[in-house]
Amino acid sequence: MTAVLRTVNRVLIGLVGLVLVVLGGAVLAVGLGLQPPAWWLHQGPDDVLLGDAERTRWRDEGWWWPVVIAALAVVVLLALWWLTAVLRRRRLGEVLVDTGDGEGALLRGRAMEDAFATEAAALDGVARARVHLTGRRTAPAARVRLNVEPHVAPATALHHLTDRALTHARGSAGLASLPTEVRLRGVRHRPGRVS
Repeated sequence: MTAVLRTVNRVLIGLVGLVLVVLGGAVLAVGLGLQPPAWWLHQGPDDVLLGDAERTRWRDEGWWWPVVIAALAVVVLLALWWLTAVLRRRRLGEVLVDTGDGEGALLRGRAMEDAFATEAAALDGVARARVHLTGRRTAPAARVRLNVEPHVAPATALHHLTDRALTHARGSAGLASLPTEVRLRGVRHRPGRVS
């Protein structure tokens, strides 16, 4: 859903931006004296964009107000859906741990993230670690961001993460697998002073 939401965001923002640029540019061009085509709604620098005749033309029609209200309601609902989809947290709330007795236990997702991040940050050469759990509670996945010190090779940091922190996180939650996406970033350091 994240890729779909990202695509919808980009398309909507692009379309709104394009419409605003075209309309604003056209109004500016007409205001500066360019002759518009006959069908254009703004005919000159002294013309208003929406006159009394256009504003009141459909007011007495019986279908006008229900259509306007329905269209605005649809726009508001779509805007609310978009806003909640953008603001909704994609963090996994809990992980189902198999206890072996057929019952199971729930582990808070935040607790697992914190433990995983603490162990990853304690690895040699890792300046900072962030862990974000996604997926379902029966099949979680992890996104890890590591800030790596300049003296550590990325392959070494990745190897230590998978051998130690990831193995412990997977084992402590009783998971057969924990698919993990790791993003490494080098930490900038100030250059040393030469005397």
